[in-house]
Amino acid sequence: MREEWPEKDELVVCTVDELKTFGAFVKLEEYRGKEGLIHISEIAPGWVKHLRDYVREGQKVVCKVLHVDPQRGHIDLSLKAVKDGQKRERINEWKREKKAKKWLTLAAASSKLAVSNEELAEVEMKLTDAYGSLYDAFVEVVKVGKKALVALGIKPEYADAIQEVAVANVKPPSVQITGYVELTCPLPAGVEIIKEALKTAEEKQRIKTSDKVECFYIGAPRYKICVTASDYKTAESILSEAAKTAIEVIKRNEGYGKFYRNLS
Repeated sequence: MREEWPEKDELVVCTVDELKTFGAFVKLEEYRGKEGLIHISEIAPGWVKHLRDYVREGQKVVCKVLHVDPQRGHIDLSLKAVKDGQKRERINEWKREKKAKKWLTLAAASSKLAVSNEELAEVEMKLTDAYGSLYDAFVEVVKVGKKALVALGIKPEYADAIQEVAVANVKPPSVQITGYVELTCPLPAGVEIIKEALKTAEEKQRIKTSDKVECFYIGAPRYKICVTASDYKTAESILSEAAKTAIEVIKRNEGYGKFYRNLS
């Protein structure tokens, strides 16, 4: 829960608290004790006759912040300014953060240290500042291990507990892309050399990271390279390097190689 005020144009998760004839009062889930108003004109496009046709008490909604007046304690919000895609994304983000907070508390309870609420809040702040969100911090721990935590000054015993909870609960996001190489080798052992070139491309990446490269035969002289990585930028880089590795092996053996990002 944040003590500060939301910013203009920020998307906030709210719970509808009370309906009036002029609008809906809501509680901001991520801002401690803060309440906002969605004026009836900001509930939906067009004329709104009955608020209950659009919102109800206890409902979770995503609103856009229109205006903030900390001195008067006023937050003006809009429901109609939020698109369906933005709503889904923001709700999912909020749910992930709630999960991550529970994981952090669980790690504190399971560690060998007596972690106070103040220390827990400090760790949460460090992780959020370093990775943008608490959930993303847990994803990073799964990918690189507890060194991501120790580097931030988190005690090794607590870092061990956080890593254990992260590995048990987080499935890192991944993407998969494909590319193609054309490989030919005129030497008598040409087929074996091509197999070795593709195997080298797979194993070289396996040594470097946990991302995966797999090569498949699709019809000589073309072969498919599949890359699974955490994001598209990383996947594209790995794909390019894997193709380059295979082609270099072929060229060292008097062969020919060419990379195709897509086949026509």
